[in-house]
Amino acid sequence: MQLRPEPRTQPAVSAPAPAQPYRARVDPDGVASIVSEDLFEQLLLHRNDPACLAHGFYTYEAFIAACDSFPDFAGKDLSDEARKREVAAFLGQTSHETTGGWPDAPDGRYAWGYCYKEELNAVADYCVPNQEWPCAPGKKYFGRGPIQLSYNYNYGPAGDAIDVDLLHYPELVASDPVISFRTALWFWMTPRDNKPSCHAVITGQWTPTPADDAAGRVPGYGVITNIINGGLECGIGPDPRVEDRIGFYKRYCDVFGIAYGDNLDCNNQKPFNFGASAWLAAQ
Repeated sequence: MQLRPEPRTQPAVSAPAPAQPYRARVDPDGVASIVSEDLFEQLLLHRNDPACLAHGFYTYEAFIAACDSFPDFAGKDLSDEARKREVAAFLGQTSHETTGGWPDAPDGRYAWGYCYKEELNAVADYCVPNQEWPCAPGKKYFGRGPIQLSYNYNYGPAGDAIDVDLLHYPELVASDPVISFRTALWFWMTPRDNKPSCHAVITGQWTPTPADDAAGRVPGYGVITNIINGGLECGIGPDPRVEDRIGFYKRYCDVFGIAYGDNLDCNNQKPFNFGASAWLAAQ
C-alpha cells in the first residue's frame, strides 16, 4: 500500500449510495474466528448505551466486514495469541480515541470505548492547503471514526486506499460503519515517514533502527501510542492519556485471556514526529 499515490485525474463526483446493512462473512480463517459476536459485545460492553452518541453505529458486522478488507490484520499466519493481542491493541487505542468512560462508570471506565463517532463541538473545518489532497467546497474534515481521522491530507489518502471519495464525502466516516472501521484499519496497517505501522509493532515484525534505540523506542504497545500521538503524549513521563490507552488494552487482553507483553508506555520515548492528527503534514 503506497503512502502517497501519484496524483490522478479525478472523475466526476456523484453522490455515494446510502449505507446498507452489513453481514459478517463466515470465514473460518478471518477475524471472526477469534472474535465472535458475543465476545465483541463483551469487549465493547457499553458502546450501545443510550448515553453514548454513537450507540447503534459500531456493529459487529461492520467490524468483521472491514477486517475482511485487511486480511493481514490479526491474520491467519499469526499465532492465536498474537492475533488476539493485535485486536486488543487496536481496540485499546481506538477506545481511548472514542471513550465515554469516567472513573466510577458502571463496569469501570474501560468498558466504555466506542461511545463517539465524531469529534464533539468541532468548529474548525480542518482544511489546510494541500495540492495533492485539496479540500472540497463546504466540507469539513474534523475527527471521525474509531481513529478520529482528521484533516483533508488524511481523508484524501485514506479514501484513496479504500476506494471511497472521502475528500468530497468525509461525512461517510461517521455515517457508514464499515468505511469508519476501514479508515481506522488503514491507519493501523500503514507505515509512514520514519514510523512503522502499528500492525508491524504489535505483531513483532518491527526492528528498531539505531535512531529508535537512541530515542528509547522499544518494541511494545507503548510505541503504538508514540505512532498515534507521540508528539503530545510521549517522552514527558507518566501521562493520564497514556495510562488510559494502557487501561483499555489491559482490559481487552484480560477478556481474551492473554499476556500484555512488555513496554506498555512511552513515558521515556522521544516522539517520532507530530502524532496522528498531523502525520502527513511533513510529507
